[in-house]
Amino acid sequence: MDQDFVWVVEDSPEDAEAIRRALGRTHPELTLLFTDRGAGVAERLLEATRRPGLVLLDLKLPGLSGAGVLRSIRALPELNGVTVVAFTSSTAPAEVDATYEAGADSYIYKPVNFELFRTVLKGAVDYWQSRAKGGDEGRPPAQSPPS
Repeated sequence: MDQDFVWVVEDSPEDAEAIRRALGRTHPELTLLFTDRGAGVAERLLEATRRPGLVLLDLKLPGLSGAGVLRSIRALPELNGVTVVAFTSSTAPAEVDATYEAGADSYIYKPVNFELFRTVLKGAVDYWQSRAKGGDEGRPPAQSPPS
């Protein structure tokens, strides 16, 4: 797994651009790959010669949902080392629970404010990179849904 490679599965062009801008500022060394559809993600990960250390996954995708993408990734033992972080606008407790049950490593709510968006994304990437390098073995940074 390449910890400096992040695959973003996001259908919203606005959110994809916000992710690109945020991570470009906080982690300019990262290589980002964007796709706007969930169909075929697991297969492309399996076939990739360079596998991302992190997949940022929107849950509300056209066609195959983010939960479906997550289940397809977790069904392939060869992809066990890929960290999948749900990065979504939903704060529904049932969706959070279902996402973790499907195998997500973390669930993060997308803030509307760009500065908070950037801070939340930075914290998630920092945590998972540190963990991959043998750092913090605790829980991912907690995030409360907006009030």
